[in-house]
Amino acid sequence: MNIAANIADDLDSGEADSGIGHALFADAPRSVSFNKLRKRLLRQVRQAFDDFDMLKGQKRWLVGLSGGKDSYGLLALLLDLQWRGLLPVELVACNLDQGQPNFPKHVLPDYLTKIGVRHRIEYRDTYSIVKEKVPEGATYCSLCSRLRRGNLYRVAREEGCDALVLGHHREDILETFFMNFFHGGRLASMPAKLLNDEGDLMVLRPLAYAAEDDLAKFAAAMQFPIIPCDLCGSQDGLQRNAMKDMLADIERRMPGRKDTMLRALSHVNPSHLLDPKLFDFSTLGVTDPS
Repeated sequence: MNIAANIADDLDSGEADSGIGHALFADAPRSVSFNKLRKRLLRQVRQAFDDFDMLKGQKRWLVGLSGGKDSYGLLALLLDLQWRGLLPVELVACNLDQGQPNFPKHVLPDYLTKIGVRHRIEYRDTYSIVKEKVPEGATYCSLCSRLRRGNLYRVAREEGCDALVLGHHREDILETFFMNFFHGGRLASMPAKLLNDEGDLMVLRPLAYAAEDDLAKFAAAMQFPIIPCDLCGSQDGLQRNAMKDMLADIERRMPGRKDTMLRALSHVNPSHLLDPKLFDFSTLGVTDPS
């Protein structure tokens, strides 16, 4: 299936402009600007499908839903594509209730029931574990992420899913790259498609090409019931925030650099780097002119 060709034909036919779509778009704006935004995000998602062969052998996906703008946007776009017949995969939305104080437990199940999405709310008090294990003043993100991911893998297996689908976007990928570059001493980022260590689940990031600003505008227009994070979201001075600020400053001074940097991650020339494990420099030699 060529998702790129099909979605282009579908969107250019004007169907998206008419406001027709999944039930969650019933109250979406009918403005030209929103329709352009919606089309752009849909095209970027299908481009990720094509570039990374995300639909190969897939039957059911567990969609991680945190209650933030990115995961809401991911779910909405997947449902939009599914409604158009361009995503032949069953979707199960899952929120991991991590036991954070004052977490509004009713918001996500009420919303998912309203829009008719199959879902599972899983309770695991990882909040207390993180608060207990992480020293005062240290960042929570790493441990919190590992605990959350492990539980989502388990739920995906229990639900018979082929993949765990996450809402990481362009900025997440670039920030991770520069965190590894500056602090880890390696060239690595978040892959759009990853096989887990056990080899039984794919991790997919269909928003890999989507800009965070676009997702924020989309969430505001769709009026998603956003739930703030009271754990890592409450900490200032995180390394990721520094990377975010740096990238934002570069983009302000040189518009379009984020897209250029993202393209660079897909055009790697091992012979022009310094890793002998990726390129066999020992085979290089000057040809004898005689």
